[in-house]
Amino acid sequence: MFAGVKAKLSGCCSIIEDVSVTDVRFPTSLEAHGSDAMHKDPDYSAAYVVLTVSGLEFRGHGFAFTLGRGTDVVASAIRSLVPLLLKKPLLDIFTDFGGFWRALTSESQLRWIGPEKGAVHLAVAAIVNALWDLWGKIEGKPVWKLLCDMSPSEIVSLVDFRYITDAITKEEALEMLQKMEADRSKREEVVLRQGYPAYTTSIGWLGYSNEKIKALCKEAIQSGFTQFKIKVGQDLADDVRRCEIVRKEIGWDVPLMMDSNQRWEVEEAIGCMTKLAHFKPRWIEEPTSPDDVLGNLRISNALREHGVGVALGEACHNRVMFKQLLASGAMQFCQIDACRLGGVNEIVAVILMAGKFGVPVCPHAGGVGLCEMVCHLAVFDYVCVSGTMEGRVLEYVDHLHEHFVDPVALQSGSYLPPRKPGYSTEMKPDSIAKFRYPDGPVWQEMQLKTNLS
Repeated sequence: MFAGVKAKLSGCCSIIEDVSVTDVRFPTSLEAHGSDAMHKDPDYSAAYVVLTVSGLEFRGHGFAFTLGRGTDVVASAIRSLVPLLLKKPLLDIFTDFGGFWRALTSESQLRWIGPEKGAVHLAVAAIVNALWDLWGKIEGKPVWKLLCDMSPSEIVSLVDFRYITDAITKEEALEMLQKMEADRSKREEVVLRQGYPAYTTSIGWLGYSNEKIKALCKEAIQSGFTQFKIKVGQDLADDVRRCEIVRKEIGWDVPLMMDSNQRWEVEEAIGCMTKLAHFKPRWIEEPTSPDDVLGNLRISNALREHGVGVALGEACHNRVMFKQLLASGAMQFCQIDACRLGGVNEIVAVILMAGKFGVPVCPHAGGVGLCEMVCHLAVFDYVCVSGTMEGRVLEYVDHLHEHFVDPVALQSGSYLPPRKPGYSTEMKPDSIAKFRYPDGPVWQEMQLKTNLS
C-alpha cells in the first residue's frame, strides 16, 4: 500500500515542524462580485495554511474559503488543531490517512463545538487540503493524478466510513472502484484531451446591472461557454426580468441553472420555481435551508413535473448530511465543496455515495481557489467512480485566479486538468502580503479612507 510515498520518504525523518495560518481577504464586495439573495456583500477570503516539514523542500498549502468576517474564527480553530499536527511523521499520516482524518475530527474537546461541522470542520478542511497539496508535490503529481493512480484498496483506506455504512460499506465502495479500474487510462486520455465541461456563474450576480449582465453573457459565449447560472431569490419579479435578459442573450437551447442561496421557505420555493420554470432551468440550487432534508425532498417532488432538479451541497457540512440527501432523493445534483467538507478524504466518501445512488456530481466552485481545487475532484470522479461526464458539469467563476501559482485553465468552456504537482492551492506570496487582514496594504489603505471619511 502507498509504495510511491513510502519510496519518496524512506530514509528521511519528515515530520511537521511548523503550521502557519494567515487571514487573507479580497474586497470583492466593492464590485458586487459574489452577491446573491442571502450574501449581499461578500469579501472572498481564505484562512490560509502552510505546512513546513523537516527534510523536504516542499511546503503544503491549503485553505478554507470564507466570505470575510469570520475568517479569523476559522483561523483560530485551525490553530487549535495545530498540536495534533506538530512532530507528526508524514509517512504515518499518508499511509493511514483515514485513521488520521478520524483523529483530527475526534479531538475530545474540540469535537464538542462541531461535531464535524462549523468553524472547526472548516479548519479540518484547510489542514487536510494542505496535506494533499504536500503529498502531490512529494510524488510529483497533481492531486487528481495521485488519486487516479491509487489502487481501489488505497482509495477506500482514505475514507472514514463511520456513520455512513448504512448507505455504503467499504466492501461496496471497493467493488465499485474495482469495476471501473480497467479503463481508467482511457478515461484519463479523454479528459486530458477534451477537458471537463463547465458552466459560468459570473454572468448572474444579483448586484450586477442589466448592461453588465448582457455584456458578460456575450463575453462568456465568445469564450466558449454553453452552460450558465443565474442568481435568484431576492424578488420574483426581478428574477423574471433578469432571466428574460439572460435567455435573450444565451438563447433557449442551452442549459441554464438557478441558485437562490437558501432564501426561500419550502412552499415559497415551490411557488417561485413553478413560475420560473418557464425559463427551463436545469436545476434550482439551495432553494431552502441546506439542512432541511424533508423540505428539499418536498421541493424535489413538486418540481419534478416541471423538469427542474434540486442541487445541494455547497453548504452541506459533512458526509452524514450528504447521506441523508442522497438516500432520500432530496437532491438530483450533488455539489461537493472543496472547503466545506473535511478535505479530500471526506469528499471521496461523498463521491462514492453519489456513485452508488446514481446522482451526478457537479461540484460547487468560485470564491477563492475553489475552481482550482474542484477540477482535481471532478476528474477523479470521472476516471475512478462514475466513468462518465454525462449530466455532470463544473462551476466556473472568473475571479481571483491571478493570485494562484497554478491557476485554473479553461479551453472552449471546459476545465483542463491541472498538470503541476499538488492541489493547485498555493497562493503567490505577494498576494498574501498585499491582502493579509487587517495589516496588508490593501486593508490599511481602505481603513485610512474610512477614517478620513
